[in-house]
Amino acid sequence: MTAPPTITLAHGDITEQHADVLVNAANSSLLGGGGVDGAIHRRGGPEILAACRALRASHYGKGLQTGQAVATTAGRLHAEYVVHTVGPVWSHTEDRSALLASCYRESLRVAADLGARTVAFPAISTGIYGWPLDDGARIAVRTVREAAHPPVTEVRFVLFDEEAYARFAEALRT
Repeated sequence: MTAPPTITLAHGDITEQHADVLVNAANSSLLGGGGVDGAIHRRGGPEILAACRALRASHYGKGLQTGQAVATTAGRLHAEYVVHTVGPVWSHTEDRSALLASCYRESLRVAADLGARTVAFPAISTGIYGWPLDDGARIAVRTVREAAHPPVTEVRFVLFDEEAYARFAEALRT
């Protein structure tokens, strides 16, 4: 059995991270948006948007499905690639936990296929998509621990505020 990657936490802006892969909490259009998605597109520059447009013109004409992941250049970011994944919108009436876990699992698979050793994740779906932070942190940490994908040796959760950092730290302890 393969050992899980080392999991670390960082407080700050994912666009300032140095890693082989930065994961983007994208919307299904792949063409930018708000939150992490908008920040990655703005900071990464036009190369990321051009790569996303090319994906839309080829295999992803209808956009990227929730829970799936795809890679592009990282443009001007301190990374080789951006892996875009579409998180689920949280629902009071439907359990979408498997889709959220799939975002982390598929992103790690794509990163491993690219030969990445270090991967930086945001807290997928816990912003405007409304996923409760405690549950999102628990699903993220559990999935990364279970989804070992060599050559990935480090997964860093980059958390924008103190509350998210505290919730992910708590999930790591349990």
